[in-house]
Amino acid sequence: MKEAEVILARSAGFCFGVHRAVDTVYERTGMENVYTYGPIIHNDEVVKDLESKGVKAISDVAQLDGIDNATVIIRSHGVSKNVYESIKTKNYEVVDATCPFVLKIHRIVEQESKAGKQIVIIGNEKHPEVEGIKGWSVSPVYIVDSIEKAQNLELDRAKEVVVVSQTTFNYNKFQELVEIFSKKGYDILAVNTICNATSTRQTEAESLAKDSDAMIVIGGTHSSNSRKLYEICKNQCENTFFIQTAEDLPDIPVSSFASLGITAGASTPNTIIQEVLKACQKQVSQNY
Repeated sequence: MKEAEVILARSAGFCFGVHRAVDTVYERTGMENVYTYGPIIHNDEVVKDLESKGVKAISDVAQLDGIDNATVIIRSHGVSKNVYESIKTKNYEVVDATCPFVLKIHRIVEQESKAGKQIVIIGNEKHPEVEGIKGWSVSPVYIVDSIEKAQNLELDRAKEVVVVSQTTFNYNKFQELVEIFSKKGYDILAVNTICNATSTRQTEAESLAKDSDAMIVIGGTHSSNSRKLYEICKNQCENTFFIQTAEDLPDIPVSSFASLGITAGASTPNTIIQEVLKACQKQVSQNY
C-alpha cells in the first residue's frame, strides 16, 4: 500500500512583518517594564511565552500611569495616530514594530484624506489593523467586507474615492468589491495594499487544497489571515480543519486521508508548524 502524502506549504508561517515584530520584542525581554500595545501578533502561544519573560500587553496608555521608565512596543498591526501620539507624550521609549506594509497604508490614508478624498477600507472593521488604518484619516472612513455592504454603500459622487485594503484580505474578494464600486461610476483610485506574502500564501494554499484529500490550517483563533486561509482551503477541500497547535490533532482522523496538506497563518511560529507536521507524519506512518 502506498504511504499517504503529507505536504507542508512552502509559504506557511511567519511573514516578514511578523518576524520583525516578534524579534523586536524578544530582543528586549531582558529589560524592565517592557510592554506591547496590544498583543504583538495574533498568536496566543507567542503572547504567553512573552508574558512568561516579563513582557505585558496593554490596551490603553493609562495602564502605564505611575511607571516612570517604560518601553512600549507598537504591535505589528499598527495603531491609530491618536494612540501613537498619546504614547509619545508620555516620554517612554517607543519602538514601532508596525509592519512596513501597514505603515504604507497609514501614509496613503493620511495623505489622501487630507486632500479631501473619501476613504474606503476593505477589511474587517473590528480587526486592530483596520482600526489603526482608520485612525490616520482626517475625514470619514467607510469600512466594507462584503458584497452586500459594498452594494448598499452610497458615497458623495462629487468627491474622489480612494480604496485600500487590510493587508491580509482575500485578494479575489478585494477585486470583487472594487468592481462593485467601479460599476457605480465613482471617481475611484483602488490601491491594492494586500501584501505579497498574503497573496502568495493564499494562492499556494488554494492550489494545495485542490490536490489534497484533507487540509490542516494552523493559526491563532484571532488571526484574520489564518481564518481567510481556512475559508480559501474549505472552498477547495471539504475536509479542511483549523487548529492552533498539535494538541488539537487527536480530533482529526489524519490517517484516514491519502493526501494531507498543511498550511499556516502569518502569525504561526515555525516550532508549532514543525510539531504539527511531525505529528501528522507519525500518525500516517503508523497506519502503513
